[in-house]
Amino acid sequence: MKALVISGGGSKGAFAGGVAQYLIEERKKNYDLFIGTSTGSLLVCHLALGKVEKIKKIYTSVNQDSIFNHCPFTIKSKHGTETIGIHHFNVIKNFLRGRKTFGESENLRSLIKETLTKEEFNTLKYSKKEVLITVSNLSLNQVEYKSIRDHNYEEFCEWIWISCNYIPFMTLQKKNGCEYADGGLGSMVPIEEAVKNGAQEVDAIVLQTEITQLNRMPSINPFSLLTNMFAFMLDRIEAQNIKIGKFVASNNNAIINFYYTPTVLTTNSLIFDKEKMTKWWQSGFVFAKGKNEETSQLENET
Repeated sequence: MKALVISGGGSKGAFAGGVAQYLIEERKKNYDLFIGTSTGSLLVCHLALGKVEKIKKIYTSVNQDSIFNHCPFTIKSKHGTETIGIHHFNVIKNFLRGRKTFGESENLRSLIKETLTKEEFNTLKYSKKEVLITVSNLSLNQVEYKSIRDHNYEEFCEWIWISCNYIPFMTLQKKNGCEYADGGLGSMVPIEEAVKNGAQEVDAIVLQTEITQLNRMPSINPFSLLTNMFAFMLDRIEAQNIKIGKFVASNNNAIINFYYTPTVLTTNSLIFDKEKMTKWWQSGFVFAKGKNEETSQLENET
């Protein structure tokens, strides 16, 4: 049984899409299980359907307005570096409306339903492929994995959306009496879940460099401090997930093939830039191709 696992990473998901395109179209990988966290959850359904070009078009055309109906920050570019500032009007407006977060991501919910049709959902649900979405249940303090087989179209689209809601910048959703948020808060790289579901070979796309390659810039406002703090926490969660995943895989004789980003793509994955994401998709494809060709060459030499 083969599994494709895609980590969280916001706009960096474009790189994961490029890697997955190479593995599916060029290497002809036929996966039985697809597991996505956050941005990974947006990719897995289309990849499982084999509709790579469709999801590529989506990922290389989105912008801030595609995600946020109330964007909580402004974006400024100085000396080639993008920084975020507080969008005071939108934040105050959101609080006056009784919301618990700085921003709202209802536009992303609409985008998911526009791009994943009921017909596609039903085709995938009744196929032999399994698709799991990672979410964080804040009320019960646990990570949950939602299977496409257990939900109807409306419910599953909502779980995909919830998996992507990076609080406190995006919507905090209450469902079934519990508060849910981004799956990456609990499981950034759900390799362990793939192995528990019977995967003997796992291709894990990790939207982070394998070795830390930068020191973060000093915080210039409360929002940049929050993003730096959350990035630090998610990096630690990711490292823990990978260690646990390797341990579980070794105990179950499973193979893990890791695909890390070779360079730092961005220091703020909440910034959605069409031009950059188009380049990242292509760089993901080229990187995966080079990595596999290098591995094949080493195998031939030995």
